[in-house]
Amino acid sequence: MAAMAGLIALLSLFLAAPDRRLAIDPAHSLVTATVSFFGFAKKTARFPKVEGSADVVGDDVRLDVRLDAAALVASDSVTERRLKGEDFFDVAHHPVVRFVGAGLHATGSATGTIEGNVVARGISRPARLDVRFSRPIETLAAAGAFHVSAVTEIDRRDFGMTAYPLIVGRRVRIAIETDLQPSA
Repeated sequence: MAAMAGLIALLSLFLAAPDRRLAIDPAHSLVTATVSFFGFAKKTARFPKVEGSADVVGDDVRLDVRLDAAALVASDSVTERRLKGEDFFDVAHHPVVRFVGAGLHATGSATGTIEGNVVARGISRPARLDVRFSRPIETLAAAGAFHVSAVTEIDRRDFGMTAYPLIVGRRVRIAIETDLQPSA
């Protein structure tokens, strides 16, 4: 019953008309995914093609971020090919990675968390973004652009990415840096 009430509350947020609609500025966005490598080093992939939107409804933010997994860039061609292949993102069948969330819970004047779901390889799993805004939360509905920094951590195995378990760590830190611009 509590799950149903939570679903209804989340749906009501998505159905409410936004006070303000913003778009992710792809030219001022960077999304990275970092994983441990051999237990002591790290590998990072960048997602240079980012799009999406944020709707401000009162003191809440509904967020929809889409990454073009087929455009991901890694530090070397072998890693990049493997990440795009069937063992990881399988971009031939699942070219988009997405985060959709709502329900901003303030943890400070310009920080909070947003609950939602990450969708990768056609699999959806809950995730919480820890977010930091470049200005106080109560001013997000006011005119002007602002910057958002967000991080989450997922277990790659939850998305069917189980290859190389002794080499590649299971925890993946995803970091989003983006500017949100007023949208028509």
